[in-house]
Amino acid sequence: MDRCYARTAPLALVLLQIACTQAPPPAPDTRAADEKAIREMESQVAREFAAKDLDKIMSTIADDAASLMPNEPVMTGKDAIRAGVQKDLADPAMALEVHTVKVEVAKSGELAYSQGTYTYNFTDPKTKRVLLEKGKYVEVYRKQANGSWKIVEDTAIPDAPAAPVKAAASARTRTKSRAKQGK
Repeated sequence: MDRCYARTAPLALVLLQIACTQAPPPAPDTRAADEKAIREMESQVAREFAAKDLDKIMSTIADDAASLMPNEPVMTGKDAIRAGVQKDLADPAMALEVHTVKVEVAKSGELAYSQGTYTYNFTDPKTKRVLLEKGKYVEVYRKQANGSWKIVEDTAIPDAPAAPVKAAASARTRTKSRAKQGK
């Protein structure tokens, strides 16, 4: 009997330990806070576009991000996106407004997406006319190790081809641009 006990006692202890071990508690649900952070980030990026602050805009982009913009080749990687954004910021007529409609954060807390609407003024390089594009966008975010969010995919879908800006609106854009430049 002692032999039987000696053989089964370690097995019984292992089974007892397994039965008494609790599963780790689930990770806290931070989706509401993450949604708020992404909405704030999108508002901040819009302000950084208005200020034409390339470095601050690029701080929100992941190194391996991709950007799919209308009538442009796919920009893959932070360097390619930087070049595209820099070109946009050099346009004195450039103005961007975004309205975030929806932010959805995955239950895992690792990925999120936003969708919304935008208006974008820019100078047509061929005609030199200021155009207005209205459309929808989707951005995909990935949470970083430090808890911040970075854009990994960015796409814009115009509602229609860009149309010339009416003279009064174009004059307001030029006046605002000059005022920001201190002229």
